Amino acid sequence: MTGRVERAQETREAILDVAERLFAERGVGEVSNRQIGQAAGQANNFAVGYHFGTRADLVRAIVRRYTADTEERRLRMLEEIGDSADLRAWISCLVRPATDHLDALGVPSRRARCLAQVTTVPALRQIVTEESTATPSMRRTLQGMLRLLPDLPEQVHRARGDMTYLLIAHTLAERERALHEGEPTAQASWEAVAVGLVDALTGLWQAPVTPHPPPGDAERINGRTRPADDGGSPHD
Repeated sequence: MTGRVERAQETREAILDVAERLFAERGVGEVSNRQIGQAAGQANNFAVGYHFGTRADLVRAIVRRYTADTEERRLRMLEEIGDSADLRAWISCLVRPATDHLDALGVPSRRARCLAQVTTVPALRQIVTEESTATPSMRRTLQGMLRLLPDLPEQVHRARGDMTYLLIAHTLAERERALHEGEPTAQASWEAVAVGLVDALTGLWQAPVTPHPPPGDAERINGRTRPADDGGSPHD
């Protein structure tokens, strides 16, 4: 029984490795479960479904393999910063677990590109978001950030959260791709990537919020629409 369980776990890991590679190289929608199974050395065309269930379940397993490592790294960072009043410290807790994880994987790796490809499919992106933000370390990190940004409107918070996720995901994916293909990279190391992302995201979250006037109450930016007045000529 123990040998059977071990073989099943080995098969699952092989399928995850292959799915990660194929999703990164071709995109999620261009790869079938049958192709994943065959590339993983499985003669049974339904091996992926047997071990994981649906495509969404397979993606969830890929994300959880990633978050298992980043969760440990982020928890250690949170212990170090305590109740810091430095926004950069909290943003570092968003960024550095991911950059350190990819640094540890070495070259070649495809994990960042796989996750970036997954985000192009709305339903699957929701899975990544749910799995990533549901961990105790991520909830604590987000709470620490928002504690330092009490005046940020809720809609701006949501928008900047989306920007943050996309910036991190695609910056990491692009560097991973360049390393894999032997191309020059904008930053010399994953550490430099982390510093640059923390700088950029600190600026993003601290940026001023432009008030939005009610519709029809102010001129458009391009100057083609004027505010309502008392009915007189605009040249009076």
